[in-house]
Amino acid sequence: MELINECLQRIKPVDEKLVEKAQERLDQLTKPMGSLGRLELIARKMGALQHTITPQINKKAVVLMAGDHGVTNEGVSAYPSDVTYQMVLNFARGGAAINVLSRHVGADVYLVDMGVKGQFKDVPGLIDCKVAEGTASFAIGPAMTREQAVQSINHGINIARKCKEDGCSIIGLGEMGIGNTTPSSAITSIITNKPILDVTGKGTGITEESRRRKVEVISRSIDMNKPDRKDAVDILAKVGGFEIGGLAGVVIGAVAEGLPVVVDGFITTAAALLAVKMNSTIRDYLFCAHMSVEPGHQYALNYLGENPLLDMNMRLGEGTGAALAISLIEASCKIISEMATFGEANVSESF
Repeated sequence: MELINECLQRIKPVDEKLVEKAQERLDQLTKPMGSLGRLELIARKMGALQHTITPQINKKAVVLMAGDHGVTNEGVSAYPSDVTYQMVLNFARGGAAINVLSRHVGADVYLVDMGVKGQFKDVPGLIDCKVAEGTASFAIGPAMTREQAVQSINHGINIARKCKEDGCSIIGLGEMGIGNTTPSSAITSIITNKPILDVTGKGTGITEESRRRKVEVISRSIDMNKPDRKDAVDILAKVGGFEIGGLAGVVIGAVAEGLPVVVDGFITTAAALLAVKMNSTIRDYLFCAHMSVEPGHQYALNYLGENPLLDMNMRLGEGTGAALAISLIEASCKIISEMATFGEANVSESF
């Protein structure tokens, strides 16, 4: 826990005076006050996070973490776990939706194997942080040991640090892992204290009968494993996933470096819940990209106090929503940094 605690202690609250200064500049730009709506709120937040009234986004990253889940043995997913391995190869070849959207917005994809079943050989660009070949089924015991949980978070912190060293000024989160809506529903229920039935959806497209079995598996698993609601690492160990722990680490590591984090959909938001559970100040550095159709996502967003930037009926994951949101955030930075003020443009402020 040494690395985790060191990062948590470095996280500082956002300076409200910086927010006010950014707002002052926004109010001087050649437009009616508030006329660009939420773009102005984003710009103000980015200015405060970057300690400047003219924030910029330079290099962009989408950290895409992959891992398998033993709980898929309980029939909670419509797809076999082999798909995770196959999709990692597709990501590495640049053929998936997140590759297309990342290219579109100019973001680099950091592809990370956190716990995929099987061994990869000579896959270009794949970062090996494999904790194990998939978690254990938390229907019969803890998903992982506490040591593995800490290890997964540590890997995420180190990936965030690499992004910082590479010059990234914003990090989007993405994931791939067949069955990972099940641990995400469990985490969301535990942290938000909402009923399992309410936060559990159909994932990749299971039937209503399978969804109810999914609810029963989660309920039974929580009762059996008894995760400590006050301990995010224990929650991760009992009912989480390696890629979820890794993403929680990315959030912690990025925020410790002062970087904003763009959370994608339901699974990455579950990871953000774990990070915020460890340090509530983290939520001030988060942007929530889009509203997932997974029912638990709204409860998770409510807990974080965030409204998503987009609502596109998306449920793919991979960081696709995060990539699109990064484009909006970049646009907001350009508004506050590049627009002329009334004084600069010699325009009357009365228009």
